[in-house]
Amino acid sequence: MRATAGRSFSSRRRIPQGTRDRKKIGPSGHPVKEAGGLSDRRIFVSRRLPEAVLAPLRSLGTVEVWPEETVPPPREVLLEAAARARAMLTLITDRIDAEMIERAESLAIIANMAVGYNNIDVAAARRRGIWVTNTPDVLTETTADLVMALLLAAMRRLPQAERALRERKWQGWSPFDFVGLDVHGKRLGIFGMGRIGRAVARRARGFDMEILYHNRRRLPEAVERGIPARYVDFAALVQESDVLVILAPYAPELYHRFNREVLYGMKRGAVLIVASRGGIVDEAALVEVLRAGHLAAAGLDVFETEPIPPDHPLLTVENAVLLPHIGSATVETRLKMAERAVDNIVRVLTGRPPRDPVDADGP
Repeated sequence: MRATAGRSFSSRRRIPQGTRDRKKIGPSGHPVKEAGGLSDRRIFVSRRLPEAVLAPLRSLGTVEVWPEETVPPPREVLLEAAARARAMLTLITDRIDAEMIERAESLAIIANMAVGYNNIDVAAARRRGIWVTNTPDVLTETTADLVMALLLAAMRRLPQAERALRERKWQGWSPFDFVGLDVHGKRLGIFGMGRIGRAVARRARGFDMEILYHNRRRLPEAVERGIPARYVDFAALVQESDVLVILAPYAPELYHRFNREVLYGMKRGAVLIVASRGGIVDEAALVEVLRAGHLAAAGLDVFETEPIPPDHPLLTVENAVLLPHIGSATVETRLKMAERAVDNIVRVLTGRPPRDPVDADGP
């Protein structure tokens, strides 16, 4: 059923030219566009969301919702939305680039329903006085739960065992059928010790794991002691970890940071978990390293191209556990993320700064 209210995003009525330069200065010198009248306020939502979540937007203007839940809007729809809307609620799969932002005549905010925002050209938005927001905090614990589930699945070979059972291939108990690796007592390396990294570390302590980490900025010593965790340089993290979890937000300088050389530099028999953003790992190199048996297993919830292409070689690697980017996928958390994105839009369109502005230089 189509979830749009009012109008579809098909007509081409333009926002009056005079609205584009009405700005005031927000926190840290960030320019903010004035809200304008109700007739100016078209709010584009790039996926179907529950009506209860969208309700606060209804009184602020015309809400135009892309009618699909799983299929993203094509580029031409996003281009039109950027040109006409006062606010856009986007997902991480919606690429909002400089060309789209330059077409924005009255756009005041792009509210991304994700903690990451590398799908948006934040610097271009800032130049145009457009707020960009994300949804931090609300998905930290849920994503950490998923990371531990992925770690356990990869190390204990749970998908392989479950698949064999369903395919009627289990012939009975055998001493070395479906054997995996112990989790307890292992050395866990965390690349990116932000909120989610610290939440994963807390869970790993319940498995009596030793925690190493590498970060752009070292944590205060009191925080390290409280986890407890030991800061190491990148080389030591790679060489010493039994399990290495990638949780750093994507940045251009991290593209393929885990390349063939780094992956072969990991312990033989180690496990790699990727749960932040695709592109940090060279997936072709990972396929090679897994097939060669240098790594025991890998678990990925994110990929360089999403959805993952049907002919991607990772799909044929038996010791890779692959999930369709479900780190925050619980009913409670997805609702909180949507509500947070809506709240940021409401704040901007009622003349207040948003709760969750992002910085052009990243988190």
